[in-house]
Amino acid sequence: MNTISPDVITTLSSIRDYIRWGASRFAEHQLFLGHGTVTPLDEAAAIVLHTLHQPYDLADAYLDSVLTLPERQAVLELIKRRIIERKPSAYLTHEAIFAGLSFYVDERVLVPRSPIAELIEERFEPWVDEEQVFNILDLCTGSACIAIACAYAFPDAQVDAVELSEDALAVAQINVEKHDLAEQVDLYQSDLFADLPAKPYDIIVSNPPYVAISEWESLPAEFHAEPEMGFTGGDSGLDLVIRILADAKHYLAEQGILIVEVGSSAQTLQDLFPSVPFQWLEFERGGDGVFLLTADQVNDFHSLFASAV
Repeated sequence: MNTISPDVITTLSSIRDYIRWGASRFAEHQLFLGHGTVTPLDEAAAIVLHTLHQPYDLADAYLDSVLTLPERQAVLELIKRRIIERKPSAYLTHEAIFAGLSFYVDERVLVPRSPIAELIEERFEPWVDEEQVFNILDLCTGSACIAIACAYAFPDAQVDAVELSEDALAVAQINVEKHDLAEQVDLYQSDLFADLPAKPYDIIVSNPPYVAISEWESLPAEFHAEPEMGFTGGDSGLDLVIRILADAKHYLAEQGILIVEVGSSAQTLQDLFPSVPFQWLEFERGGDGVFLLTADQVNDFHSLFASAV
């Protein structure tokens, strides 16, 4: 799709027209979705509405609004780029929605899409008393979407966000400033817990790299547009996850909880530690591979986790 017929601009006029046309082209070219949208129609709507500076929940009555010629050209250009470049649309628009919040993203970070957003919106009920949450730790923060969403959900809590990648931290800083949360969210460049302050956390949450290298190599092009560092967790996919399990004991508050997304490596983790009572969480909006352990459980199995590092 190197060119777009001039007839498209003269034939299509409304927002609805361009969303439908874009969805048809995405389906025709068999784009891979899964970076925030699940259907070609949703993907097209996200691109068209963002380009027009309109909200994603735009009232249906406005969908028949006629676009100006420059607007039509801008929309078509982004649709064309999505097809040719095979990049997630969030990299083209530099925006991703997570837990109902807008975040700046580019190729230095993964596109936010974790089901952990649903847990944050529910303030991790029923596993914590929100009035007793004072310190939250987000490991492998990337764009800082989880940390910032937690700050909104727990306005009286201090949130520490940890990231090893200097590039990713630069994006996280953009988002902390975007949401005016510099006094509540602290960013740390650290290899997991290595350079953190010594204090207990009521919630430790993480969406670390958890994809096995062999699996990552076979993923669609859209995933290879994202930084490999944010994906791969060694041959098993669990290198960082095991380290988190081994060290969390020293950072969890007495009534704290540990929540980690391991995605497609969930069964591998359960097979590795068959005696550990991982609580695999369920989500109304879809998603899986997220476990929860209490501080007591982390302590009880500490020696097992430590021996696996």
